[in-house]
Amino acid sequence: MKVLQFTVPVPLDKTIIVQRDVLPYFYPHLHRHQEVQLTWIQQGEGTLVADNNMHAFRPNDIFWLGANQPHIFKSDPSYFAPRSRKKIMALVIFFNPDGNLSALFNLPEMKPLKNFVQQQQCGFKVPSLQTPDISAQMLRIANSNGPEQLMHFVELLRLLSGYPDISPLAAVNKKVTVSDHDGIRIGNIYNYIMHNYEHPITLEDAASQVHMTPHAFCRFFKKHTLHTFVSFLNEVRINEACKKLTDGNYDNIATVAYTSGFNSITNFNRVFKSVTGKSPSEYLNSYFQHVEKTGQ
Repeated sequence: MKVLQFTVPVPLDKTIIVQRDVLPYFYPHLHRHQEVQLTWIQQGEGTLVADNNMHAFRPNDIFWLGANQPHIFKSDPSYFAPRSRKKIMALVIFFNPDGNLSALFNLPEMKPLKNFVQQQQCGFKVPSLQTPDISAQMLRIANSNGPEQLMHFVELLRLLSGYPDISPLAAVNKKVTVSDHDGIRIGNIYNYIMHNYEHPITLEDAASQVHMTPHAFCRFFKKHTLHTFVSFLNEVRINEACKKLTDGNYDNIATVAYTSGFNSITNFNRVFKSVTGKSPSEYLNSYFQHVEKTGQ
C-alpha cells in the first residue's frame, strides 16, 4: 500500500538510526518507509494499525515493523483533547537491511539473521517475557556509537531471532499498490473511525469523509484494506473495549460496551466473541492468567 511514503533522516555517519520521541501524541498519519522499525513504547496508550490489523499498545510494549509495512501508532483520543497534558515517550530504532547494512547481512555468518529479517515483513510484537532483555539491548544501542553500537545491534537481532513464540502483526502481507491519493484517503478513513468509534457511525458518514457514494466506498474500502467497513469498525470498537476491560477502570461490562460504540449488550457480546474468539469474561480471565504467568 503506497501510503505517505516517509523518509527517515539518515546521518551520513550512521547505518542504525536511533530516535527518542517525547511528544504530545504519536505521528498521526498512516505511513511506511524503507527501514525496519523497532519501537519500544515507554509511555502512552493507543492502537497500532499494521497493514490491515489492529493491536492495542501500552507502556513497555515493543513492536517490530517490517520494511515498507504501512502502519500508524494512533494515540488514544484523550491525547488529542484540548489542554491535554499527556505525552508519549518511545525509543525507536530504524535500519535498512538493503542499504549500507547490506554488506554486513551478505556475510556468510549473518545468513541466519538475514533470513530472520526477511521473514518478518508482517511485523511482530516482542513477547512480554522477553521485553526486559530487548529493551535493555535497545538502550545499549542508543547509548553507544561506532563498532560498539554495531555489535550491540547484531546481538539484538540474535536475541530476537531466538524466540520461538513470535506472532505476526498481520495475518497476511498482501501488497496492494495504490496511488498516493487513494492511500491518503484510506488514512483519512482510519483516522475518522478511530476518533469517532464511540459514536454511531453509518456507512454514509464514512463515505462522506472521502467524498464517495456508499456503494463506491464499500468497493474501495474492501479492495484496499481486505475488510468490509463494518468489520473494520467492529474490530476498532472491540480493540478499544479490550483496553478498557484490562485497564479495569469501568463500572461494569455494560459501561464498556456503550462507551465503545455498541448500542446493546447482546450485540456487544456477539461481536466480541466473533472478533476475539472469547466472551468478555473469558477474555479477562485469559488476560489475567497470562499476566500472572509473566509476573512470576
